[in-house]
Amino acid sequence: MRSMLKSIAAAALLFASGLTPVNAAALRVAPTTVEMIAPDSAAVFNLRNEATRPLNVQVRVFQWSQENGVETLQPTRDVVASPPSAQLSPGGDYVIRVVRVSKQPVRSEESYRIVIDELPDPSRRKAGTVSLVVRHVLPVFFRSPDASGPDVEWRLTRSKGGLVLAAQNNGGSRLRLSDVKLSQGDSVIGQRKGLVGYVLGGTTMQWSIGRARGLSSGSVTLSGKSDVGAINAKVAVSGR
Repeated sequence: MRSMLKSIAAAALLFASGLTPVNAAALRVAPTTVEMIAPDSAAVFNLRNEATRPLNVQVRVFQWSQENGVETLQPTRDVVASPPSAQLSPGGDYVIRVVRVSKQPVRSEESYRIVIDELPDPSRRKAGTVSLVVRHVLPVFFRSPDASGPDVEWRLTRSKGGLVLAAQNNGGSRLRLSDVKLSQGDSVIGQRKGLVGYVLGGTTMQWSIGRARGLSSGSVTLSGKSDVGAINAKVAVSGR
């Protein structure tokens, strides 16, 4: 299951060499992230079919964990989606409920991913074309009201000519990291715009950001954005 997150996270699948894609994305989903504070245990996702044809969707829920910088998705029975599949009429709206059915109390924060697939219509497939399958992979969090916030320590390592940023989260809940920039003085060493990723509570994650070329001795300034505010930290560099 360790490779599942990479395959699930792909926004579009099934392109074939030399073929022309058809059936562009028509499924819209909101919200893009859900957090529930115990005792709340249910939330909804609103689906909309913007196509002029019926649309079939499949909904699954996976437990989301991180270990040694690797993200893992595992099947779960603690949280369910209802219904697990549906057909949306042209221009129609639909509601999917996500419910935590486990009787165990939430400890700190539990993390899940809901995977909503827009399924191809075999009747519309034409010779010389390939259907485009759209996949929405959305975070779902259940958090104890007593859970501590994120408490992240940063490390920067040289690795094969590049720079790897590691985040060790000693807190009880996740941190969402985006728009990262590494700089020394007036020089930008590396940056990644948009969402970089999450580091869940009690775990460590790492991401490649920039190249070590032009990096001088001393610390690097890390700046970025998170769901709890701006990030601005001095980070030492290790490795050769």
